[in-house]
Amino acid sequence: MTKLSVNINKVATIRNARGGNIPDVAQVAVDCERFGAQGITVHPRPDERHIRYEDVRHLRHQLTVEFNIEGNPTDSFMRLALETKPHQVTLVPDAASTLTSDAGWDTITHRDFLKDIVTTLKQSGIRTSVFVGAELHFIEAAAKTGADRIELYTGPYSHDYSKDRETAIRPFREAAKLARTLGLGINAGHDLSLENLRFFINQIPFIDEVSIGHALISDALYFGLEKTIQMYLNELKIGS
Repeated sequence: MTKLSVNINKVATIRNARGGNIPDVAQVAVDCERFGAQGITVHPRPDERHIRYEDVRHLRHQLTVEFNIEGNPTDSFMRLALETKPHQVTLVPDAASTLTSDAGWDTITHRDFLKDIVTTLKQSGIRTSVFVGAELHFIEAAAKTGADRIELYTGPYSHDYSKDRETAIRPFREAAKLARTLGLGINAGHDLSLENLRFFINQIPFIDEVSIGHALISDALYFGLEKTIQMYLNELKIGS
């Protein structure tokens, strides 16, 4: 079954809006694990506008499920990753001013840079994933970096799902098939939700992991965190 990794950035956003430690990010992460999530994802940015570097250090010792850190591999990010040694690092080409991830890597232009980063992380025993769109040539180049996995940027799928889901899924289905033949594991994330998740997994049942934050935390405002996680897990079970 595809694993669910809960991105808790939005929890940190709420905390930072008022200062203090309410909600407690670490406690929410532990609760997500207790409620059935198979992973926790964080995306610390240089301005620490949600997840802070210190959160990452603290969470590494709190969790028993898979811990995934994603971000642009700047010098400071790499120092943090090598210090904390999460189970997985997902490389995302965000500019410092980017509100949210909105594109995958051009893995052709940046192949040598990514290859060096991947090598460094893997030497420390960290699984690596490269954030890419559904363009086949970028997936082929991602495989040449030595990464263990790719994470498909599913923003376009989610945006177009309500218009024509068959058209929306087609490039991602082809991208996933290619990645699989190249020996890459496949993660997916960005704007996946209770509305579009089941169809995505039905069409690509060999996805290893989905990372979901914004929609899941928003749903939790209505349903509660425990019930919401169970609802997402149920979509993955039905999809599989």
